[in-house]
Amino acid sequence: MNCNDHTFLSLTSAQRFAITRRTFLQRSAGGIGLAALGSLIDPAHAGLTHRAPKAKRIIYLFQSGAPSQMDLFDPKPGLEKHRGINLPDSIRRGQRLTTMTSGQKSFPVAPSIFKFKQHGKGGAWMSDLLPHLSGVADDLCIVRSMFTEAINHDPAITFMQTGSQLAGRPSIGSWLGYGLGSENADLPAYVVLTSFGTGRKDDQPLYDRLWSAGFLPSKHQGVKFRNTGDPVLYLSNPPGVDRETRRETLDELSALNGKRFDALRDPEIQTRVAQYEMAFRMQSSVPDLTDISHEPQSVLDMYGPEVKTPGTYAANCLLARRLAERDVRFVQLFHMGWDHHGGLPNAIRGQCRDTDQPTAALIRDLKQRGLLEDTLIVWGGEFGRTVYSQGTLTADNYGRDHHPRCFTMLLAGAGVKKGMTLGATDEFNYNITENPVHVHDLNATIMHLMGVDHTRLTYRYQGRDFRLTDIHGELINPILA
Repeated sequence: MNCNDHTFLSLTSAQRFAITRRTFLQRSAGGIGLAALGSLIDPAHAGLTHRAPKAKRIIYLFQSGAPSQMDLFDPKPGLEKHRGINLPDSIRRGQRLTTMTSGQKSFPVAPSIFKFKQHGKGGAWMSDLLPHLSGVADDLCIVRSMFTEAINHDPAITFMQTGSQLAGRPSIGSWLGYGLGSENADLPAYVVLTSFGTGRKDDQPLYDRLWSAGFLPSKHQGVKFRNTGDPVLYLSNPPGVDRETRRETLDELSALNGKRFDALRDPEIQTRVAQYEMAFRMQSSVPDLTDISHEPQSVLDMYGPEVKTPGTYAANCLLARRLAERDVRFVQLFHMGWDHHGGLPNAIRGQCRDTDQPTAALIRDLKQRGLLEDTLIVWGGEFGRTVYSQGTLTADNYGRDHHPRCFTMLLAGAGVKKGMTLGATDEFNYNITENPVHVHDLNATIMHLMGVDHTRLTYRYQGRDFRLTDIHGELINPILA
């Protein structure tokens, strides 16, 4: 084999490097057999599990803007007697407020106007806004005692995704892709889908850095599928270029990049080659993935009327199931529109119309296909909402400000107990009274269910070993099945 041989050109740059004469001369003193073998194996794709995993994949349904926990999952019927009174100082305890309500002369208590019932064998309390999700209550693990330090959206969302309020760290999907690699060579290990809620169309924006690889090799960043037009740009060949010509072009580019890598040893050159190759394979895999024409009508009906409209939450939930079937490691849906500082009752109705039926359908769909037993579903936002009204309180209208001291997350599927509720809050839904769960604890538990010890998956950068949970994080043992 020589360097112009097609077989040689079809190898990855790392494989070419391992068998070149230069490599042989450079490494012969250290034992060519082990050195060449080691360079052929990418440790980030070797499946770095520290224990037997419960979950093979994650679908993270992130509700951007912060759903109101006390209007959905954490009822406080006793608050009606406190309607309109100022939140007691003994409850608030001088806790930090946002600039949006810190100037209010009073903080009138606003009980939820929605009705709650218990559902399933576990007796989970859920609002009448969630008739479909209530139907799968026995598959849910509800954590009502989440808390965070961040009080504003951008740092709070960044914290949920990366373990730091400051931008620049790798996202959780990137960490898992780095540690576990991909089980599908034709699709990315980490796919991101976004949708706009009807509750508030001008809600907080999302930034690509939320699914960034940070200081990890950039091949581990999330690949965002667009919610309008072609799911991924530049997958189609330009006019006059067929698949064979594109293959030959990539082979030549790979050879040139391989030579450059030999000279500089820059891993981002290998990333560039890998991205070219992935894009080539995605020319076939993505159209097949997004073609739902063969889905049974019963399945489409289960997800709701918007399932055929690309970019909707319903369409993305179905797409998430199809990605799960193809063993994509980490699928993340970001649904915007939950930031309800005013007009909450009408706005949250819209958000629940968007999300309730598709979320329940996703759980049922995975379950009937036998995928829920090794798929972990996570649902929730970046913090909670206040019990007091932001702005004017009336009998049927109110708003709620940001509240980091308590909020609710849902989990379902692989490795978590079914039909249980963990944690409790005080009578004003302001402070946690039982089983507090920090964001780092949640992330540590997610990684644990994927077979990864969060304290051992690290990356050395600028002289320090970094990890997703920094120096924090404890497993949420009561919810582990």
